[in-house]
Amino acid sequence: MLDDQKSDADLMRELVAGRQSVLRTLITRWERPLFSFVYRYIQNEHTAREIIQETFVRLYTKKERYNPEYPLSSWIFTIASNLCKNHARWLRRHPEVPLETEGDRDEEGNAKRDTIPSNLPDPSQLADRNEEIRELRKAIAGLPHDLKTAMLLHHFEGLSYKEISEVAGCSVRGVETRLYRARKLIRKRIEKTLSEDRLIQKKKPSPPVRRGLISEVLEDWAKA
Repeated sequence: MLDDQKSDADLMRELVAGRQSVLRTLITRWERPLFSFVYRYIQNEHTAREIIQETFVRLYTKKERYNPEYPLSSWIFTIASNLCKNHARWLRRHPEVPLETEGDRDEEGNAKRDTIPSNLPDPSQLADRNEEIRELRKAIAGLPHDLKTAMLLHHFEGLSYKEISEVAGCSVRGVETRLYRARKLIRKRIEKTLSEDRLIQKKKPSPPVRRGLISEVLEDWAKA
């Protein structure tokens, strides 16, 4: 059987047994979903790639600790999540470090803007949705680590509540609670920010964020 047809558990068993070449298969399989998670957590491409590299280093050096009875996704995202948490803690102690790298700017040096698929014909609607996505990014970035991790793993990586509970070290009910709290905080921040922006622009105050909007914006951001 080819390596790319083998299960994660089988590949990890072979890695533990000394077949180092399977590490490349694991990296190919998990690099993209890890980047999706870490980049949305850190919101800095250069740092995200460093964290992913360190994640695979730790996967290799601690390979004997992996329990094949559990999905590799739980273990590998736990490693990445802890590295993200450590980096966020470091940033709080070094607030002068810029959050953006050259990869976050366009050719003219301006910060890149979030975009969404151009299936909305009305430019004003498109502008409003891009604004919502930018505010969503800010709102998620401001969440506590536990809430942010649950939010990103559930909405963008498609992990089950059970898998997230293994990453977070809590019960499935605890994951549900964290997702509820995360959505509530995000909703509150987006309502507050969009209303303040419209007041500054002397527009009518924004109506309350309607039910289901957060999920829609999350879906649009995932496609961006």
